[in-house]
Amino acid sequence: MATALNIRTDLQERAASRGITIAPSTPTIGAEISGIGLNQPLDDSVAEIVREAWLRHKVIFFRDQDLDYAGHLRLGRLFGELEGHPVIPHVEGYPEILLIKGVEGVQLTAETFTPFKAYNKWHTDVTFRERPSIASVLRARLIPALGGDTIWSDAAAAYEGLPQAVKDRIHGLDAEHDIIASFGGRVTEERRAQLARDFPAVTHPVVRTHPETGEKILYVNYTFTTRILGLAEEESRELLRLLYDRIKVPEYHVRFRWTPNAIGIWDNRSTQHYAVGDYWPAERVLERVTVSGDVVTR
Repeated sequence: MATALNIRTDLQERAASRGITIAPSTPTIGAEISGIGLNQPLDDSVAEIVREAWLRHKVIFFRDQDLDYAGHLRLGRLFGELEGHPVIPHVEGYPEILLIKGVEGVQLTAETFTPFKAYNKWHTDVTFRERPSIASVLRARLIPALGGDTIWSDAAAAYEGLPQAVKDRIHGLDAEHDIIASFGGRVTEERRAQLARDFPAVTHPVVRTHPETGEKILYVNYTFTTRILGLAEEESRELLRLLYDRIKVPEYHVRFRWTPNAIGIWDNRSTQHYAVGDYWPAERVLERVTVSGDVVTR
C-alpha cells in the first residue's frame, strides 16, 4: 500500500533529475537531502529545489558538508540578508556567524547542568525583534559521542491540531515578546538595561499567517513570550500553558542526531526548536547564521 512517505512528489522527481535525493524524516516535518555539495555556489535550479524543500518540510538536513566560513555565509544568503545577535557571541572576524557553545549561549557546567535540563527550551528564534528572523543555518563543529540532539516542532501542525474552540478563542489575540525574558538573566544589570532600551518588548499575533505558504502558525513560545494582551494575568498564563503544551506533542516533531559537519536549515516562521542538553561533561559546538526577518502578520 502506498503511503505519504513512499509516493514521490513532483519536488522529489525534479530533485532526482539533478541527482539529488530528498528523504522525508517524518510524515509531518523534516527531510534529509543528499547529492548536493554546499561548499560551492549552487546554480539557480538547485538553489530553487533547496528553498522549496525548506518551505515544504520546514527543516532540512545535510550530512558531511565541510563548509568554510565563506560557504556558510553564502548558503545563508540563499534565504535572505544575514544578521547578528545582541547577546550570543560570534566567530572571531565573522560577526554574522554565531558561536553556539552549550545551548543558545548557556554553557553547560556542573552548576548549570541540573537546572538547565529542567528548563523548557522550546522557542522560535529572536521573536523579541519587530521582524524576527525567517531562517537559520546551523552547522555542527564539535559533537558529543552521545546526546546533544535538536528537536523541531511543526507550529503549523500544532495550530491545526487545536480544538476549534481554542482556535476561536485565540483568533485576533496578540502577545508580547521580550528579550529580557530569556537573555536578561545571563548578563550584567547594566547590559540588561541596555538590552531593554535597544529591544523594547514587541507585540505579535498569537496566530500568524506564513507569507509564502499561507499556513496558519501558532506563534507564541516559552522563551520569549511574556503575556497575551487583553487577558487577566492568570488567564494569560493558563492559555499560554495550553498553547505551549501543543508544541510538545511528539507527532509534530522531528529529532535530529548531529554528526560532524551536518547542517540543519529551518524555517523560523513555522517551527519551534529545542536543543537537548543531555551531554555534559562532553562539549557541543555549533555555528549558526541567521537570516533577517519579515513582518509578522495575522
